[in-house]
Amino acid sequence: MESVHQISPDYLSLSQLGDIIKFKKKLTLSEESIKRINKCRTYLEEKLAASDESIYGINTGFGALCDIKIPATDLRTLQKNLVLSHACGIGDCVPEEIIRLMLILKIQSLSYGHSGVRLIVIQRLVDFYNNDWLPVVYQKGSLGASGDLIPLAHLSLPIIGEGAFMINGEITSAKKVLSQHNIQPIVLEAKEGLALLNGTQFMSAYGSWNLLGALKYSSIADMTAALSLDGFSCKLDPFLPYIHTIRPFKGQMETAQTILEILDGSEIAKIPKITVQDPYSFRCVPQVHGASKDAIAHVVQIFETEINSVTDNPNIFPDEDMILSGGNFHGQPLAMGLDYLAIALAELGSISERRTYQLLSGSRGLPEFLAANPGLNSGMMIPQYAAAALVSENKQLCTPASVDSIPSSNGQEDHVSMGANAATKCYKIIKNLEQILAIEWMTAAQAVSFRNPLKTSPVLEKMLSEYRNSVSFLETDRYLHEDIKKTVVFLDAIELD
Repeated sequence: MESVHQISPDYLSLSQLGDIIKFKKKLTLSEESIKRINKCRTYLEEKLAASDESIYGINTGFGALCDIKIPATDLRTLQKNLVLSHACGIGDCVPEEIIRLMLILKIQSLSYGHSGVRLIVIQRLVDFYNNDWLPVVYQKGSLGASGDLIPLAHLSLPIIGEGAFMINGEITSAKKVLSQHNIQPIVLEAKEGLALLNGTQFMSAYGSWNLLGALKYSSIADMTAALSLDGFSCKLDPFLPYIHTIRPFKGQMETAQTILEILDGSEIAKIPKITVQDPYSFRCVPQVHGASKDAIAHVVQIFETEINSVTDNPNIFPDEDMILSGGNFHGQPLAMGLDYLAIALAELGSISERRTYQLLSGSRGLPEFLAANPGLNSGMMIPQYAAAALVSENKQLCTPASVDSIPSSNGQEDHVSMGANAATKCYKIIKNLEQILAIEWMTAAQAVSFRNPLKTSPVLEKMLSEYRNSVSFLETDRYLHEDIKKTVVFLDAIELD
């Protein structure tokens, strides 16, 4: 039986959003959503028929042109021109996983019945998603206020038969795809183009994907750190609960407990340790990983609020007989959250690289660079260089976007969030982090092998056994790029609670 997710006014969690993507669920609109959509559209049409009042974006120009009244006979042209004129994206195509999220979140926001869009328009977006016809969107161009105007214009172009789709990795004109399936482009009515383009779905799609990755790689960072702790033959005293109950940050306590659980039963952990203290990158895992966990949890709250919100403008309230122009499209909450998330993720990578560095130092009974025959072989020397380069890039990418602003639209839109830049920067940090953690895992696995015949914990031994089916112990120098790639795939496939 085909798995289906019903778009409804009910709360949509980040976890549910992840499941829709992971299990490739089809979308359908609930009866309540359909009722709200139709009610709002009927109200708007009756309002326009009964009054000649100027309503922003519905019968006026846009941005600094908001005081120009548009005749009723030109309202369709107004909406079409809006979509066409705003579709000026720049740069690389947005990844397919992000476009899928953009479609889901745009449908969700329009379905609350405060946007005035006809059911047929929203259903067309549902059809695009269900058929995996992904509108081609470009990464650069959004200022993160007035919503993600440029990327959402590209997302909307195929509705009117323009633009292109990404289908099975190939770009095809929307006109051709619609014609092949006998689907007529939709002629947009009053308010519809504006509702499609206003909103934060580019930022929130990237942010949601970043957070799903953050939650996963935060757990993988704990797993990898645990392996490094045994690889470096560290003390477990710093993870005992007594320390953390007197500084009870939630993430810190959770991390310490997780490390103890992962290393439960480790023979390496039980042997007496000569050193009094371990370096910070090992000893302070609860404090550093924990701080990142708490930051991630905070940003999850921000984005779950956003993906359950209406973010276009103006907003329509049929029951109150009101059409209000406001600023829910402004991405400042997302921009600030994404900047914070970027720092949290960069720090997970930063401390990971330091553990890798320590494992290669030739101390604690380990050979230099973990080479079985140092000198003739460089061992794991150079992967640490790669990790260091990525860590440095992540630091550069942590320059905040949310404190930047450039006025636009002749000063009408005089403060913007730059949340889209924050979102795409954070995406790059996640991609770097998975490589950094893969290098640490690869290095720690090599280190633990030198502890034989002592074993690490049963949990980690099982994982190492599976890992060695893909990446063998490094006896002599070889092409390590492939080992890193295989390690990324291995870690990505781990199913965590």
